[in-house]
Order: sequence, then structure tokens, then C-alpha cells
Amino acid sequence: MKAVRIVDGQPVLVDAPAPGDDQIRVKVAAVGICGSDLHLIDYGLAEGRVLGHEIAGHLDDGTAVAIEPFRSCGICGPCVEGVRHRCVEGADIIGIASDGGMAEYVGVPAEALVRLPGGIDVKHASLVENLGIAVHALNRARLVPGDRSAVVGAGPIGLAVAAALKRSGLAVEIGVRHDHQGAAAEVLGAGVGLARGYDVVFDAVGSTDSLREAIRRCRPTGRVVVVGSFWDPVELDMTILMKEVELVPAIMYGRTPNGREI
Repeated sequence: MKAVRIVDGQPVLVDAPAPGDDQIRVKVAAVGICGSDLHLIDYGLAEGRVLGHEIAGHLDDGTAVAIEPFRSCGICGPCVEGVRHRCVEGADIIGIASDGGMAEYVGVPAEALVRLPGGIDVKHASLVENLGIAVHALNRARLVPGDRSAVVGAGPIGLAVAAALKRSGLAVEIGVRHDHQGAAAEVLGAGVGLARGYDVVFDAVGSTDSLREAIRRCRPTGRVVVVGSFWDPVELDMTILMKEVELVPAIMYGRTPNGREI
């Protein structure tokens, strides 16, 4: 089986073992390159690993699936509640803590399979993972009808948050840096460009500049939902205190036993 493994800080095409019989085998159709993958390489945390946690593909019988990239105990309180990334035994994130989807095949536990409804091209379904992050961020945001919302950052996660907001019937404006991001935002129905006084602002970048920008755009006593990952320390100024803005972290995603996103 061919796979892309990180060797001496570089992605290298190698021969890798096929998934074992104790796992469900998925033939990979699409895998995303997450910003976290690049950071893992830069920080030396991906050495020897096959990356890729945004995965979609087919089972041996042809069933199209997306992958929820967790292995966890399944019986502790957080697992039962649906937040498997907070498993008390320690969750194994496929593609980060163990080999992932940048390969011809990936082996996953049965509970990681998310069967795709008809009409979704499996080649696009690796974005399901991004959308799961966005839905979790919205649930953490405690939005109510009429709230004004904005997104700082128009990468895949920021655009996924905008799509989830529109799907929920909420208006959203998004800050973009590139023309293609603006075009994508318009297709989703988001307003391009940021004003001030938003009830909720999503930081989908994860840097000192983006967090400060989100706080500036937020109304006093509003909420900033931190959905971008901070790989370096961030610095804040007095603005957050003067405006009494609430910071709401949102990481990964979850689901209840009946499949509802949380």
C-alpha cells in the first residue's frame, strides 16, 4: 500500500502496511490537508506519521463514508456524552496520534464511520470534518435569533462556519484576504467585509492579530468564539477588559448516541 509518511520533516511516498483485520478498511477517495498538519510537521510532531484526519472514501462493499477520526474507550462519561475527544483514557486522533488518511487505505473502528447520504460526491466529503468543527463552534456560541455574527478568517474552517451560520438561518459577514475567498463567501451567501458591534465573532485563524481583530469587531459584553488553533502564545491588550468580551473556546466536535452534533 502506498502512503505519504513524514520522514526527516518532509512528506515522502512510501510503502506502508495495509490496515489490520481488527479494523474496518476504507479505500481513501479524498483527504484534506489541514493547517494543523503543517504545524505538526513544523514543530517536529509528525515525524514517522502518515497524516490526514479529514478523510472520505468507500468501504469494500462500495458504501461511501466520511470518517470521524477518533478512537476512544466509548464508555467513560465524556464518550457517552458524545465528546469523545475528551475521553478520560485519552482519545487517539487518526492522522495525528496514529497513521491517517494520506494513503490508499486507512483502518478505522466501526464507530468512526459516517455513512454519506445520496447526492454527496465522496470526493468532497472530506469537508464533513470541517463542517463538524463549525457546527460544534455554533453550538458553543449560544447564538439566538437576531444575533449579528462575523467570522475573522476565510480559510476552510472560516468558510465552514459561515456555511453553518447560513444553514441555521443567521446572517454572517466574513473578513477575507484573497479574491478566491471572497468569491467562495459570496457563493455561501455571506457578506464580504467586516463592520463592528457584532454579538458573536468567530476567530477562525488563531493568532494574536486575529484574536485582537475579533475582539475589536465584537460589541461590549459580546462573545468571541475561538475556533482557530493557537500554535504559538497570543497576547491581548486592555480592549478585552474594557469591553468585557467573553472568550469561548471551541475544539473538535462531538455527537450524541443518536447522531446529533454537539
